[in-house]
Amino acid sequence: MNTFKPVFTAIALAVVSASVAPSARAGDTLLMQRVKQEQSMNLPKKGMSMAEVERRFGAPTSKLDARGGGSRKQPVINRWMYPGYIVYFERSHVIHTVLNTPAGNNTNPANPK
Repeated sequence: MNTFKPVFTAIALAVVSASVAPSARAGDTLLMQRVKQEQSMNLPKKGMSMAEVERRFGAPTSKLDARGGGSRKQPVINRWMYPGYIVYFERSHVIHTVLNTPAGNNTNPANPK
């Protein structure tokens, strides 16, 4: 019986895991910084209605086309763009507010790559 192959596989997995871990920690740090930044800002909160958002934060710079709505399990998702963030609504209530990132990965959701 060849015991070399299982030992080699375990060593290879340990090397790969060790090389991936530092970048995961850096990503976790960036995510935590972004969450803290979002929490300290005055942004639309989960559960607010569209009318409340517009009353408190003004009219959005644009209202993107609605998505979904094909079934009860896929409700209509509306997206409103404001300078610096995007508000996501399920039907007519906020489910999430996302800051536009410097990397630009969510600055133009109307035109995904």
